[in-house]
Amino acid sequence: MTRFKTYALLFIFTLIIGCSKDTVTLEDNETPTENNKLYFPPLNGAAWETLDMEALNWNSSAEAELYDFLETNDTKAFIVLKDGKIALEQYFGDHTEATPWYWASAGKTLTAFTTGIALQEGFLGLNDKTSDYLGAGWTSLTSDKEVLITVWHQLTMTSGMDDTQGDCKTPDCLTYMADAGTRWAYHNAPYTLIQDVVANATQTEFEDYFTSKVKNPIGMGGSWISSNGLNNVYWSTARSMARFGLLNLNQGNWNGTPVLENTDYVSAMSNTSQDLNKSYGYLWWLNGKESAMVPQSQLVFTTELMPNAPDDLYAGLGKNDQKLYIVPSQNLVVVRMGQDTGYEALGPSGFDNELWGLLNEVMN
Repeated sequence: MTRFKTYALLFIFTLIIGCSKDTVTLEDNETPTENNKLYFPPLNGAAWETLDMEALNWNSSAEAELYDFLETNDTKAFIVLKDGKIALEQYFGDHTEATPWYWASAGKTLTAFTTGIALQEGFLGLNDKTSDYLGAGWTSLTSDKEVLITVWHQLTMTSGMDDTQGDCKTPDCLTYMADAGTRWAYHNAPYTLIQDVVANATQTEFEDYFTSKVKNPIGMGGSWISSNGLNNVYWSTARSMARFGLLNLNQGNWNGTPVLENTDYVSAMSNTSQDLNKSYGYLWWLNGKESAMVPQSQLVFTTELMPNAPDDLYAGLGKNDQKLYIVPSQNLVVVRMGQDTGYEALGPSGFDNELWGLLNEVMN
């Protein structure tokens, strides 16, 4: 959940991208069609059905180049689910199927999903004042400015507070820059405090609520760990991340069991949430939009995040290139865990775009 690297050179290639992709996509969060029903692995054990490349008519001759790229860029684990089944799975070095790794800010998606369940169960509302749950004075703002901040502003990164304060979430670090809803900025502290909002609203420790409502119903492993006393970072295996991706691909339903039934929230979570950054939902990044903003910048770039990726892709993105990609139009979930790739930018010149270029070669 720590901040992304500097992205000042994010969209160098904007000037040379002049045409859009001809991509067939589902309508906003349309459920996969009946003839594309998803497979779900058992809740317990390591069993998970697979698909071979020949059955998929994928290009096996491009697989080695993909894995070379991943290994060169310090990847630990890589999984591609097609229709819920494992199509590609590779581990590097001493990392195995059973080795946990940190999600970093890709774990923000877990918090967004859990918040939706608290909303569904009537514990809170998106337009509720954050101070209703954290108390007056949770920021250093004047009272008339503090009460403008709602749960929705926390989910959409539009609290208006100074994002240069980073992870610090004490009132002295939460300072005013603009009225809530008028400025988009990637700011960890207001996000992190959503977990306190959910905990206070439900009168349950956040991890306990998450475990009972999300983790256990889909057979996930993992746990929240605080490394700096400020952020809770989720750690799990790559397969557990893939399970959560599959849950989202199926609109919050796990193999016929509804986990998040609020379809309006599910749709809003994975679509443009506000007009300031078209490429941001409720703590999810969105591809295929006409413009984007990125962390540590107030510039608006007139290009999508990942030109090589499907336009309907939405993603959890974390420090050191932790990746959870969801592609509804192709029934795909893609997971990448690993060390810092060394890429300096999210966008056309970034790791995501190069990875999807190679994936496209494999998927023919």
